[in-house]
Amino acid sequence: MVLDPQARALLDQFTRSGVKPLDQLSVQESREQMLVGSCFLGRGDPVHAVEDHQAPGPAGPVAVRVYRPSADPALPALVYFHGGGWMMGSIATHDALCRNLASHAGVAVASVEYRLAPEHKFPAGLDDCYAATCWLADHAESLALRPDGIAVGGDSAGGNLAAAVTLMARQRGAPPLAFQLLIYPVLDFDFDTPSYRENANGFHLTRGDMIWTWRQYLARELDGYTPLASPLREGDLRGLPPAMVLTAEYDPLRDEGEAYATRLAEARVAVTVKRYDGMIHGFIRRPQQLNQAKTALADVAAALRASLG
Repeated sequence: MVLDPQARALLDQFTRSGVKPLDQLSVQESREQMLVGSCFLGRGDPVHAVEDHQAPGPAGPVAVRVYRPSADPALPALVYFHGGGWMMGSIATHDALCRNLASHAGVAVASVEYRLAPEHKFPAGLDDCYAATCWLADHAESLALRPDGIAVGGDSAGGNLAAAVTLMARQRGAPPLAFQLLIYPVLDFDFDTPSYRENANGFHLTRGDMIWTWRQYLARELDGYTPLASPLREGDLRGLPPAMVLTAEYDPLRDEGEAYATRLAEARVAVTVKRYDGMIHGFIRRPQQLNQAKTALADVAAALRASLG
């Protein structure tokens, strides 16, 4: 396959606007670059209501923003963890995507403001995500949500956190999760897969970017080989909730996402995996520029509706 012409135009736009690789920026500069870039993604779909909550976390309150697509008093919910290499991103950067997911799928989307590295190393952000998921499940009825219709999901590093939260929920026996949505997820502390070698440079997310973000996330390298940091290294995936895994052809993370989907299937977990040919990392956030982002949103919405009712 060849790079999608719309993706090529987007990469050219990044070059003209001076977008820099993450490993050439400071942490603060990388955060500012992502925030500024997110301002050009559009406002997202209108939703019925947006509610801001505070969930109790292990180090203090965790902000959770709930997007409600309708006044239905018993909506299923997707607990969403934003991408950004564990050290960038926020509820604000992913506002449009969460609105689009809520609108397309007809489910509530609860976006979580977890602690970021390097100020808060692994597993701080993960612990926040798990705590927020437990809080939402425990208070589902008072939040006008369905207790039996709670899913987790995320993009990139957020996909890593979603996969890890499902492992924690299985290990600890709660909360019950109905589905996991993994959008071009980070799943392994390994930079030598074929997709890393093929897409090391030139396709927005680089191999150097990933090495740099992992260094921000981990307190020590050995942590990268543990299943909660690298879910692909979990030896037993049986009993996990059904999953959908999205990958992009020109993405260093492509192979680990597809390998995880294979492992889930081997463990008899219902899983749908789809590679979006010609696409680059981060594409689903850009439906105004990329037709395949619109397709991916429709695919995700169909999967959420089918799994959560």
